[in-house]
Amino acid sequence: MAHVATTSITVVDAFTTTAFRGNPAAVCLLDAPADVRWMQSVAAELNLSETAFAVLRPDGDTDLRWFTPAVEVDLCGHATLATTHVLGRGATFHTRSGLLRCTVPEPGRVEMDFPAAAPTEVSVPAGLATALGTAVLSVHEGGADLLVELGSVEEVRGLTPDLGALGRLPHRGIVVTAAGGADGVDCTSRWFGPAVGVAEDPVTGSAHCALAPFWSVRTGRTTLRGHQASARGGVVDMRLELDGPHGDRVHLGGGAVTVWRGELLVAPPPGPPGQ
Repeated sequence: MAHVATTSITVVDAFTTTAFRGNPAAVCLLDAPADVRWMQSVAAELNLSETAFAVLRPDGDTDLRWFTPAVEVDLCGHATLATTHVLGRGATFHTRSGLLRCTVPEPGRVEMDFPAAAPTEVSVPAGLATALGTAVLSVHEGGADLLVELGSVEEVRGLTPDLGALGRLPHRGIVVTAAGGADGVDCTSRWFGPAVGVAEDPVTGSAHCALAPFWSVRTGRTTLRGHQASARGGVVDMRLELDGPHGDRVHLGGGAVTVWRGELLVAPPPGPPGQ
């Protein structure tokens, strides 16, 4: 029987300590950079909100890229957490959002050092309240997302938005949030990204790069806990660091559970280094 080259795939539930909760991400560990069209096809085949592709560099760091089923994205929290969990050690990732440093303080938990995305208040876009089906308290641009503050946690949890209308807005995703939640939770959120092929993301680490500074201003604290109230649900611990050696950063922490491992039998065509 002829030898078939394989690529390992591991699916990890991120921002949870319980299988089948949190946000599943696929992690592909590659021996060398792969063709971008092949990576996009793999992500579409797996059809998870994100698939991460990691390549170990000669200097010991790791190149990391993330794909939804439809597009490559600039930053993804839960797939970075999942990749660190698969590596089983701390790592420095070279990404489209710069260097991301991650640690494993204990088995099954990862902490990530991400750039903060201080939100800027903007006018409420026409049709936004109608698309969400509820009144809007304020709207901010935070990173690639539009951050929408609602009046209560119940409104956040009860949303059934018009995804087609949200997908026409010029943003990667729409974060809806309100103060409070379960015991020990400072803010509750949900994230909708139909423009990038993700109707609703279970837990969005990168959204908390904007949620941390947003709620820090309102609570007067730099250490916060967020709950993303999707059907699967998940918890993100946040610590805001302002004017640090690497600028304004958000340290995000959460659990991780490996759910399955497999082999992809379609070998990747090579891609240019650093592609």
